[in-house]
Amino acid sequence: MLSPARRHVMRVQAEESAQLGGSTLRNLSAYNQMLLKLEEDKRQLKRVQSTMRKAEIKRELLPYYQPWVAGALKSGKGAQDDVLMNVMIWRVDAGDFSGALDIAEYALKHGLVMPSLYNRQTACAVAEEIADAMTKNYAAKQPVDVALIQRTLEITDMHDMPDQVRAKLHKILAYGLRDNNQPVLAYHHISQAFLFDKNCGVKKDMDQLERIARQANNG
Repeated sequence: MLSPARRHVMRVQAEESAQLGGSTLRNLSAYNQMLLKLEEDKRQLKRVQSTMRKAEIKRELLPYYQPWVAGALKSGKGAQDDVLMNVMIWRVDAGDFSGALDIAEYALKHGLVMPSLYNRQTACAVAEEIADAMTKNYAAKQPVDVALIQRTLEITDMHDMPDQVRAKLHKILAYGLRDNNQPVLAYHHISQAFLFDKNCGVKKDMDQLERIARQANNG
């Protein structure tokens, strides 16, 4: 656990570092210390095979990075920050979807790229990670956070990604809207999913929602 004083120092260091912009973070000792901590935590995670246990460990580790993230988001001018980008994905894995999107908005605004480990563009990584996590939760009978999926779509709308990834977002949003008794909107999004990827497995649900939406429109 970090003391309040240490948290304050980390936040100030992140604010000062983030204001520099460009690619200069690699020359800063505070940033390099965070990278060393990140590598140490990654080694710990590599020793664990269970995905569920990894998520638990990430939930335990993430509070350490919070002051750095807060400072970077407050004062950042777009310097590439691999600590920030790793935390973004870890937040998804830990179930903090809103926190991940806070970082994603900043990253997409300033053109930050994913660390090479992830092998995807930032918008694609955010969209797919959240869509997959929400779909997994939905399969486990958990409700879909409609507002969060809508926010993900809005944030990533202008960025290129495979059509199949875009389809995943529209599909899970459609199911969330259907469960919230919004068949017309649900039909729109499930149609979008089918448009982006005809093999995304929505044809039967799309036909059903079309009938329900038509009845709703006819009063």
